[in-house]
Amino acid sequence: MSDEKQKAELDLQELIKRAESQTDFPEVDLSEFTPPTYEEWKQACIELLKGAPFEKKMYTKTYEGITFEPMYFRDKTEEILPKNSFPGMDNFLRGASVNGYVNKPWGIAQVCDETDPTENNEVLKHEIEKGSTIYHVKVDNATLKAKNVKDAEKVGDIGVNLTTIDDVAALLKDLKLDEIPLYVYAGESSIPLLALIVAAVKKNGGNSIKGVIGADPIAELVANGKLDQSLEKLFDEAASAAKWAVKNAPELKTLFVKSDVFSNGGANDVQEIAYTLATAVEYIRALMERGLTIDEAASQIMFGFSMGENFFMQVAKLRAVRPIWAEIIKAFGGNSESQKAHVHGRPALFFKTVYDPYVNMLRNTTEIFSGVVGGLDSFESAPFDEPIRKGDEFSRRIARNVQIILQEEFGLLQPIDPAGGSWAVETLTKQIKEKIWTEFQTIESKGGIVAALKENYPQEQIAAILASRLKTAESRRDRIVGTNMYPNMTEERLDPRVENFDENKKSRIATVEKFLSSINVEAVKSALQAIKVDDVNSVVASASAGADISQIRQALGTGESETINKISAHRRSEKFESLREATEKFKAENNGDNVKIFLANMGPIPQHKARADFTTGFLQVGAFQVIGNDGFKTEEEAAQAAKESGADAVVICSTDATYPDIVPALAPKLHQVLPNATVYLAGTAPAELVETYKNAGIDDYINIRSNCYQTLVALQKKKGIA
Repeated sequence: MSDEKQKAELDLQELIKRAESQTDFPEVDLSEFTPPTYEEWKQACIELLKGAPFEKKMYTKTYEGITFEPMYFRDKTEEILPKNSFPGMDNFLRGASVNGYVNKPWGIAQVCDETDPTENNEVLKHEIEKGSTIYHVKVDNATLKAKNVKDAEKVGDIGVNLTTIDDVAALLKDLKLDEIPLYVYAGESSIPLLALIVAAVKKNGGNSIKGVIGADPIAELVANGKLDQSLEKLFDEAASAAKWAVKNAPELKTLFVKSDVFSNGGANDVQEIAYTLATAVEYIRALMERGLTIDEAASQIMFGFSMGENFFMQVAKLRAVRPIWAEIIKAFGGNSESQKAHVHGRPALFFKTVYDPYVNMLRNTTEIFSGVVGGLDSFESAPFDEPIRKGDEFSRRIARNVQIILQEEFGLLQPIDPAGGSWAVETLTKQIKEKIWTEFQTIESKGGIVAALKENYPQEQIAAILASRLKTAESRRDRIVGTNMYPNMTEERLDPRVENFDENKKSRIATVEKFLSSINVEAVKSALQAIKVDDVNSVVASASAGADISQIRQALGTGESETINKISAHRRSEKFESLREATEKFKAENNGDNVKIFLANMGPIPQHKARADFTTGFLQVGAFQVIGNDGFKTEEEAAQAAKESGADAVVICSTDATYPDIVPALAPKLHQVLPNATVYLAGTAPAELVETYKNAGIDDYINIRSNCYQTLVALQKKKGIA
């Protein structure tokens, strides 16, 4: 180390010692500063807004019908502040645990979805080794439908494929299931997977299991519009699984009530929570009607909520759901332990994008953060490439490590109810709680969630919010970074890594047939005949004998299928993604030809730059070719350059002050040199000039109020793309 660097280091150490020894700090007199009043602050804002309406700019309306105020005050929230309530007390508004995450951090449940059970086993063990605290298994659609791999359409489409006890034993081999929870979503009924898992655990030498192997038949009904069995039949099976778990696996839940089916349909947070709570209540009633006590029924439910983009609304909704659920269970007669809602969270897929997917990392991070502040019990951080493909080591590592960083580096295990007492959050919690309760009561008045779904009520309510979301995205009032705003024109798309489903099926069939060739067929037949819906042990016995998942499903019996109008899954960005994909496909098929937009930039750079930049970003959302320049001195020069470009459209860019002279002279020339081109004006026209500009040849305008999506689609259609 040089003498100069050594001296600097010594000086730094001396400064640190002096700072550490300093205990008495002089008092600072702030009496010269007069605290401003709200009215003074408001007046200052109005002046800065330069004529823009204060109420429009400073108040934010949400899809939940709640308006965010620019500032919150104690005197307006005094009555709702939790001054006499502590975490783990009363209605659990401040969390179900007295110590928050101090003694028990939230669970890190990184999903593992490799097609082959043996490969997925390695991923599960790797996840725990690298910091996950939950074995989270995602099964494919064939397994969710309890189909033999031979009858599956796309083996491994969304997760691991499981057909026999041998598959499940391979999946669970050497896992510490007595120590670490296992999470599995089981679809319409938990019994087929539950039986295979319990049988496999015994085969592997284990004797205990905890976590959730949970069904959600109503969610499956909503997602698909129908079921393979009747709801009454599935409720019978849910009750049977619950009774078995209460007796044999008290730390295992068998109902996984997930909100994804509503949130992915575009639901706002009030709808998502209210309809999910109503679904859970339907299960509570069904279980109690079939002989379970309220405390037994409540012990079987785990909630899964989607965390969306509005940070404070996510915090508020999680804080609101706990006291509502506590009141519901209390009304049924449940004890204080049963009143605690077990909440699992995951990022809402609705807000994720295919383009510029690395931004999804940031979206997921804010959603994890909001969930933690809201007090969830476990979280599944989705890989950033979830909308495109299954995650890999890189995307899973990033997703997992975000949670670990929040726990170990950001110190989020320490604050207990960090949002408690916040004037803004407490106000939002009260507001959304009241709205959730009102919507929940509406569902109850219709006879419950199933009756409401048959009436089409939730579907219509969610469809209205979805339409509103898509409309605001089209006009870019809702900004989707990398998609409808700030597109990356040099982006190289991620490889979707489409699985070879035929090869998957061939490989899996070979594995399954090898196992089936070794079993006692007569023993399997006898075990299947002995199955009773109300006796899960009889189903476990059949799985142990070698019955596959489809045989178990058939032995349990089937019933008449329910039918409703389903709620289809969407993503907010999908319309823009389809639009851009259409452009890219056209370019690939037409030797790079594209929608060409010429910017008729008039005057020096400072005169046209702001609108030229805005217009460029606006049009590049569709991946169009935007031809820019440093500006033209005369209308003749601009028209000639436009002609040489062969553009499909021209946008005149300058200032409002210069447009009255430029537009009448330039627009006719543009139509003359490019007869088939559309001519736009960047900005808006004063009412008194609208007719003048129209007569001159302005076909449309590009500005902050323009519907970006419709403008781009119109240009595509004219080009022959759409």
